[in-house]
Formats: sequence, C-alpha cells, structure tokens
Amino acid sequence: MEVKNKVNIRVAGKDYTLVGVESEEYLQKIGLYIDKKMNEIMKVNTRLSTSMAAVLTAINIADDYFKSFEEEKRLQKELDDAQAELERLKEANKALTAENAALQSKNTDLQLELAKKEVELGGVKSTIGKVRHR
Repeated sequence: MEVKNKVNIRVAGKDYTLVGVESEEYLQKIGLYIDKKMNEIMKVNTRLSTSMAAVLTAINIADDYFKSFEEEKRLQKELDDAQAELERLKEANKALTAENAALQSKNTDLQLELAKKEVELGGVKSTIGKVRHR
C-alpha cells in the first residue's frame, strides 16, 4: 500500500489540503505553481471571480501542458532522427574502416612490389654497367 502525503497549500488566499503519493515537496511545488498562475490572471483582471480565475488558470495550465507535450514529441522525433543518423554514420564508418584497411594492405603489397622492382632494376643497372666497362 502506498503512503499518502497530506499537505496544506494556499491558492488565491484560500487554504486547501492536497493528498497524494507524491512527496510533500512536490505537492507544495504544485500548490505554489497554481497559486502563482492564478495570481497572475487575477492581477490582469481584478474583476474576475475566484471561480472564473480558477477556470482561466486551468485553461492556461492545459495550454502549457499541451505545448510541452508537443515540444516533447518534437524533441523525441529530433532525438530519434539523430540516433538514426548516428547509426548510419557508424555503418559508414565501419565500411570506410574496412575500405581503409584493404587500401593499406594493397599499399603495403605495392610497396613490397616496388622494392622488389627497385632491387631488380639495381641488378639490371649493375649488369649494364659491367657490360659497358668491358
């Protein structure tokens, strides 16, 4: 069974008791947020009744929620796209690493072949030099 916390809060000058499984600090934070939003609305229009201010506060909080939800969806898509791009780049890196290894191996083979040809060429030059000196 979950432990329920009970917290007294003040919203627009009236006391309320919140009960929930969240921490007391969290429930206080919620109360302060609602009080702040409601006071902002009541300052703009001093003629609003408390119930009308509460409805407008609820509308504003719902607006904040939906905008946050849409922003979260946009950010999640951005994250998913970035992860897909990262996977694509990892695959490209793997392919390029393999290609680089193959090219390095071919380069080593060509360097060995060049060294052999240079030795051969040196032998031919030596033979030609001996023939000329005769």
